[in-house]
Amino acid sequence: MKYSIVFPGQGSQSLGMMSDLRSNFSVINEIFQEASDAINVDLWKIINEDQELLNLTENTQPAMLAAGYATYKVLANEVSLTPISIAGHSLGEYTALVASQSLSFFDAVQLVRKRAELMQAAVPSGSGSMAAILGLDDQKVMEICSTANEKGVVEAANFNSPGQVVIAGEKKAVVHACELMKEAGAKRALVLPVSVPSHCSLMKDAAMDFKYSVDNINFKMGGEKVLHNVDADCSSNIEEIKLKLVKQLYKPVLWTSTVQKMKELGVEKLIEVGPGKVLAGLTRRIDKSLSGSAIIDVATLKSTIEEIS
Repeated sequence: MKYSIVFPGQGSQSLGMMSDLRSNFSVINEIFQEASDAINVDLWKIINEDQELLNLTENTQPAMLAAGYATYKVLANEVSLTPISIAGHSLGEYTALVASQSLSFFDAVQLVRKRAELMQAAVPSGSGSMAAILGLDDQKVMEICSTANEKGVVEAANFNSPGQVVIAGEKKAVVHACELMKEAGAKRALVLPVSVPSHCSLMKDAAMDFKYSVDNINFKMGGEKVLHNVDADCSSNIEEIKLKLVKQLYKPVLWTSTVQKMKELGVEKLIEVGPGKVLAGLTRRIDKSLSGSAIIDVATLKSTIEEIS
């Protein structure tokens, strides 16, 4: 079977995540310890004790990176992996780069912590917002955003699947855009519980600062094809990888196009590695001929191993 491995981003975190895998595989503890040491924060304590702290982007990003990579290591230790390509949604792109050995795990943890801090500082607390728009096509969502721009910045931020687009921007403009989306026939326009309006032009200054951090990290060309969020394509050199990571902060996540690219490469199934089942759930909505599954515990790990071995 031809498959891709995909890694989730922010929004898939939950209190107590990874506990089943952790009690069965010691590598999970080792990876969380390394991540915690890299940023001097006890991530495991946060994951198990404090939802509010876990939802702060400077904790969410390293926690989700560690969770995705730890799950990947468990899988890689059990079965020989030969994915056609790998990718991650937003923050998950960093997990994909670590899995492909383009970026060391320790460096990645520090980098996403810095990314989170810059994103949080870019917009005054409470002034930014994101919302999920269901039931309108991409073009319509973009048109309505440009109309709503009279109230402030609002842009399409994630193209997750046909009929599911996330918008981001200044709170007033996002609320206004949601009203206009409903008037235009959107099934739902849901404001999301996030602290930062990611993947829109409000992040441009943060991206310029982030470039310094990215430039100081030692990247390599990895072993697998990593498809990037900004263009649904892989990079041919290290400078390109760095550039795409910087752009990713203020450009939309082209997830629909990324999955379509996998299909072009001959992929039949997407395996989501890390907490939650968001990406597995989007797969069939993007292309009915593809299937998606997620590794979230020992049972789903076993069934995945049987499928790909």
